Amino acid sequence: MDLQQYPSDELLAIFVPIVVYWVYSGMYMMLGSLDQYRLHPREDEEKKNLVPKREVIKGVLLQQLVQSAVACLVFMYTGENSQTSPMRQPSLLTVSGQFLIGMFVMDTWQYFWHRYMHINKFLYRHIHSWHHRLVVPYSFGSQYNHPIEGFLLDTIGAALSFAISGMSPRTSIYFFSFSVIKGIDDHCGLWLPGNVFHLLFWNNTAYHDVHHQLYGTKYNFSQPFFITWDKILGTHMPYTLVKRDGGGLETRPIKERS
Repeated sequence: MDLQQYPSDELLAIFVPIVVYWVYSGMYMMLGSLDQYRLHPREDEEKKNLVPKREVIKGVLLQQLVQSAVACLVFMYTGENSQTSPMRQPSLLTVSGQFLIGMFVMDTWQYFWHRYMHINKFLYRHIHSWHHRLVVPYSFGSQYNHPIEGFLLDTIGAALSFAISGMSPRTSIYFFSFSVIKGIDDHCGLWLPGNVFHLLFWNNTAYHDVHHQLYGTKYNFSQPFFITWDKILGTHMPYTLVKRDGGGLETRPIKERS
């Protein structure tokens, strides 16, 4: 890691996504009073969720600490390559390709591990069930996982996306900030009109909300970007959004399978 350049691209790549996580999720928490756009009644966050918010915050901070440590190691290992021509930046076309490769790698890694953690009863009971303690997802619970899952799915998945795509530390600042924002949006519990992620991605807030409900735990494993693997491997559950009695919205599965 180049310590002579301050703040270096490597340091920014480690800490900017963390800052983005808390700032962006905080913005969603402030919007939580928009009850007409909520996918669950506000009171369900306290009634149905099995973990208090203070524990969620502690869990996310622990995961971010581990991610930062691993990122330091990755940048130290790849540091020589990133310093060979510090003033040269890749073209927009190259960066776009790296983004797509990084998204594909992350989606693939997380889909198969995520699905396996549902299939394997031991892993689900002792590890992945932590994330499903949030029956009613909210923004800063996006990265709440068991530490082992956080390391395996998120930290290693991010490292592989960085390494395989060949992106520079500077490009990774934008890529991982985008990934953080996308993950928060998927867990925010709000279906806001004009949300660009809902327009560009089928894998969105409502799609992932289906997975957090009892009827959807065997479906919609894809995260955080596309629904490709769900479509290919038959784990896609379509849904419809309906107005809920008393205000707000509700995701309901479209029964295409037994």
